[in-house]
Amino acid sequence: MRPSESLSTRGQPNTPLDTKRASLLARLKDNTQYDLAIIGGGATGLGLALDAAARGYSVVLIEATDFAQGTSSRSTKLVHGGVRYLAQGNVSLVYEALHERTTLLHNAPHLAQPLSFVMPCYKFWEQGFYGAGLILYDALAGRRSLGRTRFMGKSHTLQNLPNLNTAGLKGSVKYWDGQFDDARLALALGRTAAQHEALLLNYCEAVALTHANGRLSGLVVRDTETAEQYNIRASCVVNATGVWVDALRDLDAQATQESHSNIVAPSQGVHIVVDHDFLPGDHALIVPHTTDGRVLFAVPWLGKVIIGTTDTPRHDLSREPTPFKEELEFILRESARYLKRAPQREDIKSIWVGLRPLVKPPKDESGNTKKISREHTVLISKSKLVTVTGGKWTTYRAMAEDVLAQCTSASLLPQRAPCQTEHLPLVGAQSGTTVSHPMSAAPGIAAYGDEATYIDTLPGAQRELGGGLTEAMVRFAVRHEYARTVEDVLARRARLLFLDAALASSIAEAVGQIVSEETGRDAGAIAFKTLAQHYLTLPDA
Repeated sequence: MRPSESLSTRGQPNTPLDTKRASLLARLKDNTQYDLAIIGGGATGLGLALDAAARGYSVVLIEATDFAQGTSSRSTKLVHGGVRYLAQGNVSLVYEALHERTTLLHNAPHLAQPLSFVMPCYKFWEQGFYGAGLILYDALAGRRSLGRTRFMGKSHTLQNLPNLNTAGLKGSVKYWDGQFDDARLALALGRTAAQHEALLLNYCEAVALTHANGRLSGLVVRDTETAEQYNIRASCVVNATGVWVDALRDLDAQATQESHSNIVAPSQGVHIVVDHDFLPGDHALIVPHTTDGRVLFAVPWLGKVIIGTTDTPRHDLSREPTPFKEELEFILRESARYLKRAPQREDIKSIWVGLRPLVKPPKDESGNTKKISREHTVLISKSKLVTVTGGKWTTYRAMAEDVLAQCTSASLLPQRAPCQTEHLPLVGAQSGTTVSHPMSAAPGIAAYGDEATYIDTLPGAQRELGGGLTEAMVRFAVRHEYARTVEDVLARRARLLFLDAALASSIAEAVGQIVSEETGRDAGAIAFKTLAQHYLTLPDA
């Protein structure tokens, strides 16, 4: 299926994206009064853009770097209901997440698929204890269940996880959740929003907020490629910048002299990537309670295995945070407790860090701390800046509904049609084609869903650059997926930086040449090689 020629992709098939980008930037000059301006191109912002545009609101979204460059491309790649929340008694949150899990898998089957998890048990009581919780998990899913929980003996456990440590193994519990490609799903959300006439721009930074009579009226943005500035007028402005929301809240507060405190307490999660033979097969390993009480996952993904994650407070907000020595040691130590052949430092193909925007309880006007009942929070300032942060990938769609509900309740947006996204297929799944290619397999053309046939018509369809990436895929990334640099292609369109940083570095120049042919600009191959080294640099032993 050929990509729709939406407002984001109009032009001849071989037109460099610079021409298309120029047409997008030109729309910022036409003095349009938008219903909704969104700052932040991660899961939250892109999901909100799609929901709003599908309801008929006029929408503009700007992102300072690339779409999903931050937290939204650095998850554990799981679409889940949140088993651990059952132990906390938060049944309503689990129920909502299970509903959203099914919706996501249905709307983007090429990017999100079921995955079985095996929980090994080394004590007699563990099977019954954890199994009871997982049976309740199945019951909450009801007809949306992806598979029944099973109790397995030692032999069946080892059939599923051949490299599992057998010393003291009693058996296991097997249950089902989902996994996905987070960065590519973010792109699919954005491109689907563009089909509904939303204007999306990456590499476009919000440098100021504009106010009229104490009320937020828009923002000033700067194209980071040309340094040209644009004024955007909007009835409602949403701050969806993840761990960076407080910086925009500071800008707003300075203009209105409103006192406020920061709401985000960042926490970082570290993941390592190793070869598939450390976890052969298509099943994931979950350890619900490690030596320090955290959950450990080993997840087959795109031909490799992701192992993580950590949960460490972090006070700085680097775009490329580095792992701490103790985090790497924790992952390797816990892996060695459960894997017969455990990965060593030299086996790591890539190590990457994501910053989670954990929300501090805000205070009401009397100074009392409010109890947050959901994972995400929405705040509306005195000037009517709407801030949304927290939450998780699985519930991005429910978060968008909540934000729009609060915006209409505050009279920032007029009432429009109800949410349209529950049964809205995303780009790549709009022909109804079912994708059977497992997410655990090596990357390939199946990740493009019903657009794969069109990609095979582009120049270089038979020229593989490495890691399953073809010249045609690179050209498609530039022409239709907003890619501007080598990093955009190899980190978030092809995912090779996250899978094998050395391999990604080795093909950077070839990719850069193609990107430059499409854009007429330097594609940043040298800068990417430096970045790839960052993904290979381990904390000192």
